[in-house]
Amino acid sequence: MKTSPTKIVGILTSGGDAPGLNAAIRALCIAGSNKYGMKFIGVRNGYQGLIDNDTFKMDELNLDELISKGGTVLGTSRVKPFKNPEKNPKTGLYPVEAIKETFKKNKFDALVCLGGNGTNSTAFQLSDAGFNVIGLPKTIDNDLYGTEDTFGFHTAIDVATKGLEVMKTTARSHGRIMVVEIMGHKVGWLGLYAGIAGNADIILVPEIPYNIKKMGEFIAKRRAEGQTSFVVACSEGAMNEKEATLGKKEFKKARAALPQSIAYRVAAELEAETGMEARASVIGYLQRGGDPSPYDILLGTRLGNAAADFLYNKDFGKLVAVKGGEVAGVPLEEVAFKIKSITTDNEMVKAARALGINFGD
Repeated sequence: MKTSPTKIVGILTSGGDAPGLNAAIRALCIAGSNKYGMKFIGVRNGYQGLIDNDTFKMDELNLDELISKGGTVLGTSRVKPFKNPEKNPKTGLYPVEAIKETFKKNKFDALVCLGGNGTNSTAFQLSDAGFNVIGLPKTIDNDLYGTEDTFGFHTAIDVATKGLEVMKTTARSHGRIMVVEIMGHKVGWLGLYAGIAGNADIILVPEIPYNIKKMGEFIAKRRAEGQTSFVVACSEGAMNEKEATLGKKEFKKARAALPQSIAYRVAAELEAETGMEARASVIGYLQRGGDPSPYDILLGTRLGNAAADFLYNKDFGKLVAVKGGEVAGVPLEEVAFKIKSITTDNEMVKAARALGINFGD
């Protein structure tokens, strides 16, 4: 065993839960302990726990049990200590001051933050403030800038794909259009991949604004060729061409005014445009919950193990990412406050179009 300069490490998970988090936590703790003798302290409920010094020793847990369990054993929250910080009336400390106290009390040499865009943006801010921080890429949306892959994404694809496949049978039986809403507010990676895997007829993603008349023309052409039912994979952030011209605040206001989520509007629009009966179905949190797929277990394990090496080498201020299929460290400053969006020349978009899938444009 090598003697590590990084001896005591805090771990937290922040943002939405995702399959593979526990596998990554387990791998980090076991690899860090076995290879370098590191000690790990769990921080409950994300950055809120870091502010409150809500911690416990990870060796109190049976780590082997975590490998295939969904969710996060550490708990999570969406607290962002740098966003509108307020002084705690009881302690008199601002969030970052409280975090410094947590580091001191627990003798943290470093902190590992598992999460997506918001989590790793905050991790960068902590790093910029002088804390030793490493990020791990967790999100079902696969929209984290700087990495090709994130754990949670592949399990969510499995669930969303199954949802599309199930809806196909109802669509065929009734000669309907079924609009299946898939998670993805700002990007459509999940809708794109599940739509292809689930053999959807139409895929709607935020990056490609849709035109309902063009969708109607596509369906009319297919009906003339003998097709009697259709399935639409609709990202929750899908927007029409008019909405795509709105500013961020205007768009949020317009979306908040919808009586139901976007799939219901698209279904109503398609029914009016085509004369076919259309229904909407929202898969929702089923995509984010449950146990991880073997792929996400392996990815979480791989990145957790790599994070132990980053800690040993004091390679702080980095996201432990996947680049060119290999593990690589990407500076958190390159990751923070950015989103990895789908481009129109994306390989999978081209493949989908070649297969005859319509994108509403």
